[in-house]
Amino acid sequence: MRRLPTVTPRAYERIAQAALAVLTLIVFTGAAVRLTGSGLGCPDWPKCKGGLTPALDTHTAIEFGNRLLTGVVALPCIAAFFGAFRRRPYRRDLMLIGGLLPVGVLGQAVLGGMTVWYGLAPGWVMAHHGLSMLLLIAAVALVWRAHYEPGERPRSTDRRMIWAVRGLVPLGAIAIFAGTVATAAGPHAGGAGTDDEVVRLRWFGLDTLDWAIQQHARIAAVLGVAAVAVWWLARRRRLDSVTRNALTVLCVLLAAQGVIGTTQYLLELPAEIVWVHVALASLTWLAILWAAAAAGRLNSAARTSPPHDAAESD
Repeated sequence: MRRLPTVTPRAYERIAQAALAVLTLIVFTGAAVRLTGSGLGCPDWPKCKGGLTPALDTHTAIEFGNRLLTGVVALPCIAAFFGAFRRRPYRRDLMLIGGLLPVGVLGQAVLGGMTVWYGLAPGWVMAHHGLSMLLLIAAVALVWRAHYEPGERPRSTDRRMIWAVRGLVPLGAIAIFAGTVATAAGPHAGGAGTDDEVVRLRWFGLDTLDWAIQQHARIAAVLGVAAVAVWWLARRRRLDSVTRNALTVLCVLLAAQGVIGTTQYLLELPAEIVWVHVALASLTWLAILWAAAAAGRLNSAARTSPPHDAAESD
């Protein structure tokens, strides 16, 4: 029996990049399902309207198509796991992280089914999106590690800068969570296209949406100020260009998100602009993760004070 071909480090990196791309894409399409009111286009799971090949009206086609896309997403994720065994040289860290991807996709499929079974209840929808963000962490880690051989990944002795960049990760996670709360209280429940009534968050009655939007805006503002501060420090302390570029992209995305978020609020949350906001939120999350990875790992002799020439402006 012929053995499976080996995988080169460069080929494996491309597999990891493909997995990251499709895991990002499924977030975009999942948001489109909800914002077109097609979340219950298939009211059961794993079948759709009692069969595997349902008659497709518009909303059923959108929801069923998104389910089929899960299979496409699974392929590079499975390849990332099994490809790690055939990669030469073999690396256990890539195998372990790669294994998280197909497990996560399976979890997403099951969680998506539970979300449908419970009629798009806010808690299930929020959990579904949260798992997507966790999967992106694993995918970014896999791409980053696949790019470097052991011992090649950047290290830094600037303890303050590393932790400053890393501090953006929990801030970003909180901002995303606050965004899902605002969405769960908002008008785009996901069942409008099929005339299904979907429960919304009503922690403060009819004022819940305004409250959630205000909290989300405040948290996003804190994240934006923190990102600009870290970007400025990165330039002052002469961090590498990869980290500075990642922080620059992050600041641009956050500025765009501020404009889009304000616009959608003033226009009373049109679905098209909400979708752009959700899509950019995913890209912003990727920028945060990439900046944290690029900032490097701490050397044992980490310093806390800037280098002598860091006080000088670029």
